[in-house]
Amino acid sequence: MTEDSYDYDLIVIGSGPGGEGAAMKAAKAGRKVAMIEKYRQVGGGCTHWATIPSKALRHAVRSVDEFAKNPLFRDHIAGHRATFPELLRTAASVIDRQASMRRDFYDRNEIALISGRASFVDEHTVEILSTDSPNSQTQRLRAATFVVATGSRPYRPPNVDFSHPRIFDSDTILTLDHTPPTITIYGAGVVGCEYASIFRSLGVKLNLINQRDRLLSFLDDEITDALSYHLRDRGVLIRNNETYDRIEPEDDGVVIHLKSGKRLKSDILLWANGRSGNTQDMGFEALGITPNSRGQIEVDEDYRTREQPHIYAVGDVVGYPSLASASYDQGRFAATHIVDGECDHRLVEDIPTGIYTNPEISSIGRTERELTRDSVPYEVGHALFRSLARAQITGQTVGMMKILFHRDSLAILGIHCFGDQAAEIIHIGQAIMAQPGTANSLQYFINTTFNYPTMAEAYRVAALNGLNRLC
Repeated sequence: MTEDSYDYDLIVIGSGPGGEGAAMKAAKAGRKVAMIEKYRQVGGGCTHWATIPSKALRHAVRSVDEFAKNPLFRDHIAGHRATFPELLRTAASVIDRQASMRRDFYDRNEIALISGRASFVDEHTVEILSTDSPNSQTQRLRAATFVVATGSRPYRPPNVDFSHPRIFDSDTILTLDHTPPTITIYGAGVVGCEYASIFRSLGVKLNLINQRDRLLSFLDDEITDALSYHLRDRGVLIRNNETYDRIEPEDDGVVIHLKSGKRLKSDILLWANGRSGNTQDMGFEALGITPNSRGQIEVDEDYRTREQPHIYAVGDVVGYPSLASASYDQGRFAATHIVDGECDHRLVEDIPTGIYTNPEISSIGRTERELTRDSVPYEVGHALFRSLARAQITGQTVGMMKILFHRDSLAILGIHCFGDQAAEIIHIGQAIMAQPGTANSLQYFINTTFNYPTMAEAYRVAALNGLNRLC
């Protein structure tokens, strides 16, 4: 088959971070690229339902909290509490700006934007069912290569009635038109914990149901203990080691029956337990590509599907790490392989986590549990935010930073942060850990002069604290 028989060099399906990264990289290399997006606006789930909305909501409610605690303003807003619809309006303005900005990226790089739902007809052809046309018109396009970046959606178990007006998932919660007096959140992963912080800040009475014995068990134990303490201190009722038996929607609320025998009733239920890859009805089976039970596609180290090497997949649809930042890089790396026939770049081994609870959490590297399991001789350095001048000035004194480092080489092994600006602060440590020859890297923080007062000063305080523990 000749190149002339193709409409495009590359067709990307899905305009989230992974798809955007692939499309921009290929277009800047001179390839003819089309982007197929089933929704009217570009940006994917990251922009419209997941990362941007939840973080905008969290920032808005946090701003209200700060005003309420500030002696200059608290008398003026005493008794006022923001509503969930008010928060949604602030998030909508951010979403609109993000979508508009990203559409400009496609226009400037001469990438064709096609609105519709794509499915494969054969290994080089997709059929696109228009989502703009009232007549459901279709067209077929051919390409030499494809990148599937269709993302994921909330997992919906078949025995839960998501059509009921009191049952929501993390997408549909953005349509909630009131602030409920009570809510039960089923699932205490990242999404569940973030929304628990948001709703509790609005004064909503809240049950957080966790299927495990501790929150966010992939994090360092000391950090998760701190998160549990502060959520409980704010009034969140955390129920660990619980699994639902059935969910019973009623006219005036939702009753969740737990296998332990407990019955919890609340005004609404937010289901926040797992996600599924968006691979349904895309014609993969005819190509020999079989998504797993969670709708995810298996790929090789260059993000090629094993059955059809000219079809690539990136982002949430391939599973771990399911982060917007990593998805964008995966898209760029896949496009590099398409353009150059090879790609020497790989995702970095240590990817920072950013969890936007209140206070927020960020970490990179190994945890104490992992180091102990592997018999690595390590030491710990702490910096409590309440001791930092900048935290005292801003009033954000809750939190800490901990640095884990090798006792002999002083190489930094992990950094874990809980508190204001944690997701920003972590990148300083990330930069140092990524440098070649990381032995003695703790000394960087001991010998570096930090601006004063800053939150970054926590690195020097933690490093000195850890060094003083050595004997």
